[in-house]
Amino acid sequence: MRRDRRSFTSEFKREAVHLVTQEGHSLSAVARDLDLDPKMLRRWRQEVEKEGAGAFPGKGHQSPEEEEVRRLRREVERLRMEREILKKALVIFSAPGARQG
Repeated sequence: MRRDRRSFTSEFKREAVHLVTQEGHSLSAVARDLDLDPKMLRRWRQEVEKEGAGAFPGKGHQSPEEEEVRRLRREVERLRMEREILKKALVIFSAPGARQG
């Protein structure tokens, strides 16, 4: 029988990891009590160890590095557009018969 995919809030994930890391409960016991796959809880714990407070950013939220990459990509696209406009302006103003001021 197929089990529907569940989603968990960031707070739930952090609290589950907290039970294992800070409260001293075993990973398997916490997983059983919360009806989780132990592999999932282990993965959450690893993410908290790796990312710290930035773990589990949620939907629509990005890590600072992802936000920076996104901002830089937008800037690159804007600069490409500006370069294309300047190329076209150069062709127009350097054409024979272009008005020299």
